[in-house]
Amino acid sequence: MIYLILIFAVLIPRVSIALLWFLTNWFNGMFHTLLWPILGFIFLPVTLLWYSVVFHFFDNSWGTVPIIGLVIALLIDMSPGGRRYYRRRDY
Repeated sequence: MIYLILIFAVLIPRVSIALLWFLTNWFNGMFHTLLWPILGFIFLPVTLLWYSVVFHFFDNSWGTVPIIGLVIALLIDMSPGGRRYYRRRDY
């Protein structure tokens, strides 16, 4: 079941954040205000999910693996996505 959730989280991060927020207590106690999870939901959803994984599974200790995962999550969030196949037209 956890592998299915992980695959779902990678494919559709915003939907998985919403499901985790409304159906579980996964984000309880992680943030002092609602500002950071809302900004993470809008701008950096994969990074927000990775931060929550580090908070729960790595006991919020930032070693080598969590930092490498954070960099990968930021690269995924900042990648251009669908604009990758943009073709320039010469007139």
